[in-house]
Amino acid sequence: MSRITSDSKCRLCRAEGQKLYLKSSRCFSAKCPLEKKGAVPPGMHGIKRAKKPTDYGLQLRAKQKAKRIYGVNETQFKNIFDRAKKVKGQVGHNLLVLLERRLDSVLHSSGLSSSRSHAKQLISHGNVLVNGQPVSICSYTVKIGDEISLNPVAIDKVKDIFRANDKDLKIPGWFNVDLKKFSLKITKMPSVDDLPTADIDINLIVEYYSR
Repeated sequence: MSRITSDSKCRLCRAEGQKLYLKSSRCFSAKCPLEKKGAVPPGMHGIKRAKKPTDYGLQLRAKQKAKRIYGVNETQFKNIFDRAKKVKGQVGHNLLVLLERRLDSVLHSSGLSSSRSHAKQLISHGNVLVNGQPVSICSYTVKIGDEISLNPVAIDKVKDIFRANDKDLKIPGWFNVDLKKFSLKITKMPSVDDLPTADIDINLIVEYYSR
């Protein structure tokens, strides 16, 4: 399973120059390094790095940013891109749909975890059920009709830190969430409105892999 250590998460946000929300509540607090220091790249020479990026550099940064947001490694991301090319439709749209349909992404988007890393932990520990059966694969691709729920033992331990408790949380419209039962059901495939197009420049990613 791809894993980003706790100490490196803030450095990833600083490298991208914006919050990627990898550390749950810390990202919304005054403890966030971007709140203290601003969007300064990590390293002793971070402030001095002001060179204009090349086209390749922009494409690479867009790809790296998407990888970090979804918490996948290079091989996983490339495999998902290759799958997206084989599906009918626009490659960029297909790529985002496949990323959003990952079990850890769905758990995070629904608010049933505090962060995407927390979602990965719940899944790898066997605390996430798909259609009543435990699934420990974070990259599991959800389908229409899938019912996803949490192990009652896990709910009792971490229910107070779920993002579902955040009043500002916007839940995508392609699944229905039952917060009382800590479960959700996939009702349709993600539409354009459900995809994080504002955070990810998908065109640059397609250009990167089309070189």
